[in-house]
Amino acid sequence: MSIRSLLVLCLFAALSLAQGMKMSVNQLKGFLRSSIQLQHSDKQVADYLKNVKLTEKLTPADVDELIGQGLGPRSIDALKAMVSATAALPEPARDPVIIKTPPPPMPPPSSEDQARIIAEAREMALSYTKRLPDFICLQVTRRYVDPSGLEIWRLADTVAERLSYFEQREDYKLISVNGQLSQTERDKLGGATSSGEFGSMLKGIFEPATEAEFQWERWAKLRGKIAHVYSYRVRQSRSKWLVSWQHQLEIVPGYKGLIYIDRDVPMVLRVTLEAETIPASFPIQEARTVLDYDFTDIAGNQFLLPLRSEMRMRESKFLVKNQVEFRSYRKFGAEATITFDTSAEPIPDEKLREETVTPDKPRKK
Repeated sequence: MSIRSLLVLCLFAALSLAQGMKMSVNQLKGFLRSSIQLQHSDKQVADYLKNVKLTEKLTPADVDELIGQGLGPRSIDALKAMVSATAALPEPARDPVIIKTPPPPMPPPSSEDQARIIAEAREMALSYTKRLPDFICLQVTRRYVDPSGLEIWRLADTVAERLSYFEQREDYKLISVNGQLSQTERDKLGGATSSGEFGSMLKGIFEPATEAEFQWERWAKLRGKIAHVYSYRVRQSRSKWLVSWQHQLEIVPGYKGLIYIDRDVPMVLRVTLEAETIPASFPIQEARTVLDYDFTDIAGNQFLLPLRSEMRMRESKFLVKNQVEFRSYRKFGAEATITFDTSAEPIPDEKLREETVTPDKPRKK
């Protein structure tokens, strides 16, 4: 018998011996929370509730609180009976409500600092690809579809590719589809694909000729790093973002999005793009992308490289979502020495979640 089963039997045995057991409302709540956590059966809990005698009034609000934690229907009925039975009893002692005043938000940088931050981030972004080493990595793309348009996603396939970055050029070689080795060329794979994560996306935003308009939004925290968040917009006449439909139709829409810039090093940690000014006659009516960067070790040196991107598109009601992960970065070498594990679990959402920033101690300049 497991320890958990033994604890369950001991708890119910003790209650069986205590017919008419007296409890306060807080004690009752503690017992029920433990029962929910230990997954006691609804019938057993309800039977024992019938033997409990409360010393205080149980209110409907108390019952609602417990319902929200996962109490079963029989137990709920037993509690509702207790509400009527204890209506004349004194109110239970309530813990005092302590209202915590949230700390004031961090003040935004001055307009001069904002201009300097954008200028430094632009310099880093435009020289980004020149600072990257030659490397290879595994690119895993999980492609989801939803014909209903309600974001009820179904995994269509999982595509693994070897991505080589050599002399500032990207090259893709298909490894497998759904775990089965494949020799198909990337262009003949079908479905939605993406590229440009290694610099061209940033270049398209920060190039002076793009004339992107930046505006301060807020502070944020990504993967433990505090970041400036700026919104931006690129007019259609200055855009170089190509959106293609089935290799038959193409448009270059305007777009807007957010840029997350590391507070300590002026490098982009996240960039988002959302297409605007899409012609009504074009099959794809929505297109947007989120790309996250993180520091990665290659041959003993740290480089800021793509971590994960997510692309979404809508054609009428039909939705498409591609989640692309970049793994196993290593220095460019002979192909024969390279093996990739394509079965790893997806990157956890916690690593991608944006956190709220609280004021920190003054920083030395």
